[in-house]
Amino acid sequence: MKKMRLDKILANSGFGSRKEVKSLIKSGAVLVSNEIVKDPGFLVDIDEEDLLVNGKRLQYKEFHYLMMNKPPGFISATWDRDSKTVIDLLDEPYNKFGLFPVGRLDKDTEGLLLLTNDGQLAHKLLSPKKQVPKTYYAEVSGKVVEHDIVTFQQGIPLESDFTTLPAELDILAAGDISKVLVTIYEGKFHQVKRMFEAVGKSVLFLKRISMGNLKLDDNIPLGEYKELTEKEMESLRQYLS
Repeated sequence: MKKMRLDKILANSGFGSRKEVKSLIKSGAVLVSNEIVKDPGFLVDIDEEDLLVNGKRLQYKEFHYLMMNKPPGFISATWDRDSKTVIDLLDEPYNKFGLFPVGRLDKDTEGLLLLTNDGQLAHKLLSPKKQVPKTYYAEVSGKVVEHDIVTFQQGIPLESDFTTLPAELDILAAGDISKVLVTIYEGKFHQVKRMFEAVGKSVLFLKRISMGNLKLDDNIPLGEYKELTEKEMESLRQYLS
């Protein structure tokens, strides 16, 4: 790893804002290779040099990756004037890592949401060229039939200049309220809801259950999160080349 400024390392590690970590460094609480360093701009090779903060060795991670089971009522953003965001659900130290949601789920939609501070990974996962599949479980008002499957496969015009990519629709139960799985390969505003509206139905409940090969961990309660395992990270890497 290339050398990094000491204050950036500490800020990325959850020790506070740049102003707060500068005060921490100037207090003499930080040692680099057993030497007190009071210069916030001091360059550190984190792979080669030991870093102690308040007597505890720092295990530095440049990037963080969280899987959240997003609850309804929260905006998929880092800040909103009127509503709570998914960042408000994070406890320390994760709320200090500069994490942001990869893509978005509607305010009333639940399920899998990836949070990270890795901008390059986020850009690739969201790139239209990658066509990363996103699968949702939905409960729909109205009977979903085989013709709807064909319509989704053909792509649905949502605007005068936009037709969705072919999508996959799997009927789990058909009735006055139908239960389905739907997989899309893009992420337009309210896309799943608008697709069902286009075939004369309305979405009552929507939950994202997978993104690429990354599946929502059923053990994560609504509003909670966990760090991705190496196996889960591997499920995303096929889209990063």
